This record gives sequence, C-alpha cells and structure tokens, in this order.
Amino acid sequence: MRGRPDGRPPGVIVTAEAEYRSIAVSNSGLRSDCLSYPEVLAQSVSVIAPSTVPAAILGLIFASSGNGTWLSFLIGMLGLVLVGLNINEFSRRSASAGSLYSFIVKGLGPTTGVLGGWALLFGYMLTGMSTLCGFSVIAGELLSQFGIYSSPIALYALGAGGALLFASKEAQLSARTMLLFEGVALISVLALGVIIWSHNAFQFDAQQFRLEGATPGGVLMGTVLVVFGFSGFESSTSLGEEAKNPLRSIPRSVLQSVLLSGLVFIFMAYVAVLGFKGLSAHLENSESPLFFLATELGWPRLGAFINVGILLSFFSCTLASINSTARIVYAMARHGLMHEALGAAHAKNETPHIAAAFAAAMTFLSATAVNLLGATPFESQGYFGTLCSFGFLSAYILVSLAAPFYLRKLNKLNSRALLISALAIAFMILPFLGVVGVPGSELFPPPKSPNDLLIWIFVAYLTIGAVWLFILKVANPIKLRALAHVNDDRAAMAQSAIGSEPGLASEFPNNRTPNGRYGQQ
Repeated sequence: MRGRPDGRPPGVIVTAEAEYRSIAVSNSGLRSDCLSYPEVLAQSVSVIAPSTVPAAILGLIFASSGNGTWLSFLIGMLGLVLVGLNINEFSRRSASAGSLYSFIVKGLGPTTGVLGGWALLFGYMLTGMSTLCGFSVIAGELLSQFGIYSSPIALYALGAGGALLFASKEAQLSARTMLLFEGVALISVLALGVIIWSHNAFQFDAQQFRLEGATPGGVLMGTVLVVFGFSGFESSTSLGEEAKNPLRSIPRSVLQSVLLSGLVFIFMAYVAVLGFKGLSAHLENSESPLFFLATELGWPRLGAFINVGILLSFFSCTLASINSTARIVYAMARHGLMHEALGAAHAKNETPHIAAAFAAAMTFLSATAVNLLGATPFESQGYFGTLCSFGFLSAYILVSLAAPFYLRKLNKLNSRALLISALAIAFMILPFLGVVGVPGSELFPPPKSPNDLLIWIFVAYLTIGAVWLFILKVANPIKLRALAHVNDDRAAMAQSAIGSEPGLASEFPNNRTPNGRYGQQ
C-alpha cells in the first residue's frame, strides 16, 4: 500500500494543531542562553554599521540637507524608534530565530508573514552583498598602499569566507568578533570627531542649528538616505533562541541600537559639517570625508586607522547579515518552508552552519556575478545598497501594520498602539517614495537609469516568492496554517505551559517554563 507524499499512511487526518505540535516539539538545535546583552546588541549595531555612514555617505546626505543634516539624522532616528516600538510589541512577548518573519505571521497570518520574511531575507542578503563590496573597496585601497593589487573577486572570497568561518563557529565567537571590530571602528571615528570639534574650539555652530540655507524638502530627502543607514537595526530579533533573557535583552537592543547609532550619526554630522567650513574642498563632493578631514588636520595616521576600522566594520556588517540570513532560513526550513537540510544545526557548535554556508555562498556568488558583468565594487555597493532597502522597507511596513492586529488578538490593543503603528507606516512610506520616485515630482523624482530597473528586480524576487508560496499552499495547506502557532517557539508555549496570560517578560523570570526550558515541551 502506497503512502501519501508527506509520508503518512492513507486515511490519517492531520489537523493544523497536530502539524504544529509535530514541528514545535522538535529540538531547536541552537545553543540557548549563550549570548549576553552586549553580544545581542552587537548584532543589531553591526548591521547598522554606524561608523561607515559618516565615513562613506555623509556627503550625499549633506548634498540634500545642507545645514539641516543633523536634523535629517534626528528625524530618521525618531522614525525608526516608532518602527522599533511596533517590533517590540512582539519581541517582549515571544522570541525565535525567525525575526520579523515570525512576528508578521502572528499579526497578519502565514501568507503575509512568509512573504514578509521573504522580503526581509532579501534585505539581509543584499546588505551582506553591499558591505562585502565595501570591504573589497577599502581592502583594495589599503593593500595598494603597500604595492599589493588584488582582484575584487579574490577580496570577495576573503570577506565571505572569513565571515562564514566565524558564522559557523560558536555564536559567542561570532558576536564577540562583531563587538570588537565595530567597537574599534566606532572609537576611531568618535576620536576624530572630538579632534575636529576641538580644532574648532568646541564652538556652537549657530548656522546649523538655525538651519541656514536648508529647505524642508532637502531635509526630508536627506532623511530618506538616513533611513537606509539604520537598515537592519532589528536584526537582534533573529537571536531569540540563543540570547540570554531574550524577552528583555532583544527589545532593549532593538531600541538602543537605533538610539546609540543615531547619536553617533548626529554628532559626526555636526562636527563634519563644521570641519569642512573654510576648506577648499566641499563635503557634498567628498567620497571619504573623514579621511580627508583627518589628513587636513594633520592626523594622517588616524585617517589610515579609521580606514582600517571601516574595513573591520564592513566585515562585521557582512558577518551580521550572514548571521541574520542564516537564522531566518534555518527557521523557515524547520517550519517546512525550505529544504530540510537548511534547518540542520552543527552538532558541536550548535549554529545553523548549512544555512550560514548557503547565505555566504549567495553573498559571494552574487557580488562576483555583478563584477563579471562589468560593475566595479564601488558601483556594486551602491546597487546592492539600494536593492536591500526595498526588502527592509517592506518588512518594516508589514510589521508595523501587524502590531495592532496582534495586540487585538491578545485584547491589548489601545489608541496608543494604533497611533504608533499609523505614524510608523506613514514614516516608512517616505523613503519608499524616495527610492521608487513619483513621476513629475521635484521632491521624489524617478531614479535615473540603471537605478530605475532596481525596483523591478525586487518585484521579480517577490513574484518568485509568491509562486513558491502558492505551491506550498497547494502541496501542504495544513502546514502553512500551522505557522500561525509554531512561531511561538519560546515565550507563548511557555505561557501556555504555566497557564498565564500572554504578556510581559516580567511574568517569566529568565523566560523559563517550570521545567527550566524555553517552550520545548
């Protein structure tokens, strides 16, 4: 007698609840309780890579915002805080490796949730590709100073291979590496900021605070670029199965990564604009403003050290992006949405090593393919950076939309939550318009070729995801419906086990069930 495609004998009726339990009881395979709060925070901060924004794209933001550059950063920070508050409606109640994918499922259901996760994967993968190209640019510049010239593909292999090595090892090693590298980069950048300010006698720049010459449209357009600098701030939510005290540490890291990076951005924007005043060069035309200022002020060695720090920051961001991609792929595979091999964990290191290898390979091969098509690493960095924004913006809008629906299911919805959701969605629409463009608009002009084609690459990617999801729904609709419950991996199952109200982390010391485990019945 032949069985069914899912391996069960004919005549056996499988409910969504039974399918849910068949997935939920499986051991995670990831090492729980291994990441401290600084290590969790390092994941989000490394994807933001706050040291690279003032060193690489500050001139582009100044070209739009002028003396209102600091205000663009402030508005961007506050807007992302609104998105973070929506994310934390989920992260303080549940934790898993699925990140925003799991959260959108909870609020808007499996179909929208899986598509949101598909978009988020796009954001993380393309971020890794962009920063890998940035790694190649800086590494090539540093090596050329010693008469060493290497092909971009070789540097791509070095960066992606090194990131995979750390990502496959114990989670603590990966997190501590990111913490160290990003810390070195931040210290060097902030040290230069203090030097620039002291060179100007720590003066109060009234022109900046009066916004002289700045226009509302210019500040708003600068904010669009700023939002891209914050992309990935929520990536610590993918560490839900590995963080210590995740219902406390992850919500804190989501908001504090935005605030910490935002303060760095605002300070460096202020001193860089101040530092360029009176110089022959112009900030809006500078591709490396910090290196230029360090050399101009007589600190060329600090400028070189900053470049080393930026190199480490690009590597950290690539590593963090691969980590986040791997954990979302791993979670989807465990839920039956991808090949089961991608849901395997290393027996000793307890990391998603196969999913990490997949993420690193995609990062390397995509960067290599674009290079073989004729794009330089610098050009590729821009293309990938623009593309990743589509994925993040889609996920941020969906999770902000999902939050009130999720709260309504818990009977926790109130006017404050509705207001925060509406404001966050309205805010995130602005950068979306800035990237896509509005025909005939001076504020949001349509992008020029070839950037006008990038949105269609994202549309094609989403179409592939929609077709893939349709096939899954036809092949196993019960498994897809079960996702509405299976993403309660740690907290909600624990809450069910002790019969308490779904709610706050304070109800569960260390987020443990009475048997000391995290929802593993």
